[in-house]
Amino acid sequence: MPFSRPALPTLINRAEADIESRLTGSDARLRRSNLNVMARVHAGGVHGLYGYLDWLAKQILPDTADDDILERHAQIWLEGGRLGAGYATGQATVTGTNGKVIEALTAFKRADGVVYHTGSEVVISAGEAVVSLIADVAGQDGNAAAGITLMLDSPIEGINASALVTSNALTGGADIEDIEALRTRLIDRIQKPPQGGSKNDYISWAKETPGVTRAWCFPEEMGDGTVTVRFVRDDDASLIPDVNEVATVQTAIEAVAPVNAHIYVVAPIAAPIAFQIQLVPALAAVKVAVEAGLRDLLLREAEPEGGAAEGKVLLSHIREAISLAAGETDHVLVAPVADVAPTIGQMATFGNITWVP
Repeated sequence: MPFSRPALPTLINRAEADIESRLTGSDARLRRSNLNVMARVHAGGVHGLYGYLDWLAKQILPDTADDDILERHAQIWLEGGRLGAGYATGQATVTGTNGKVIEALTAFKRADGVVYHTGSEVVISAGEAVVSLIADVAGQDGNAAAGITLMLDSPIEGINASALVTSNALTGGADIEDIEALRTRLIDRIQKPPQGGSKNDYISWAKETPGVTRAWCFPEEMGDGTVTVRFVRDDDASLIPDVNEVATVQTAIEAVAPVNAHIYVVAPIAAPIAFQIQLVPALAAVKVAVEAGLRDLLLREAEPEGGAAEGKVLLSHIREAISLAAGETDHVLVAPVADVAPTIGQMATFGNITWVP
């Protein structure tokens, strides 16, 4: 039976009754009497103690702990505790006069003020050079798409002021771990303790990399003694990781995994779903709600296919997500017409919605 914290009026009544039971003939309920004042002072103090005990009881378990106490739990259970923010890295192409040098720690600035510094010295050859960059500030704001223009923060003679981010983009920037994601990861760690290389271990190791939000393990997919790990980064512009992000997770897992394991960290192959929906009423707000519902469905249920129908997205669940959208009264799902079943390595993602009149 759960403990019920007494309310302040209940504690006052208890104190008054206790005084009257011990002082024959007294009346602790008279207003402005000394005994009434004492009863209220005593009840107020006890009420504060009950409040502290109520708060303390919630901090004992991580599912109800406050944010700061949750981080202390994480420091005990999880190596490294809460995941810090990650820095975006990548390359950009710089043009200029042959032989001109771009020194290490040269600053480039994006139009919105985000600054990057070069990691090593490069020399212009054949009119251009590729510089390695790292964002000055950690977080998703440091990520930049291919083709974005960066400008030299300070002019360099013989070097053109603008640089273009290469096709691999600037990626890997991640915000500090969301507190609820930390709570989920901590509870997983308690419920599924390390076992020296189980499926859950590989999933946990992948999610210890900043920016990784979900991960899956497929034993022996590449043959005997192999372990395949796939992961996504839901908070990035594209949830499918790029080659650099895959390499980062590969390195992190290899550092802790059993030495005899053959580990393959790969990105899921996006399988976008093209929805066609006839919606009633066909209002803009309802369309927004439907799209949000479908995106949430895929966030909760879409997984990479490993050969056992893990990646299947049920048609009934798609219809349910549309029906639950605020303002929807009726709809016809024109496409897809059956359960979405990706092939091995693929993962259902949100493609687009065509609104059928």
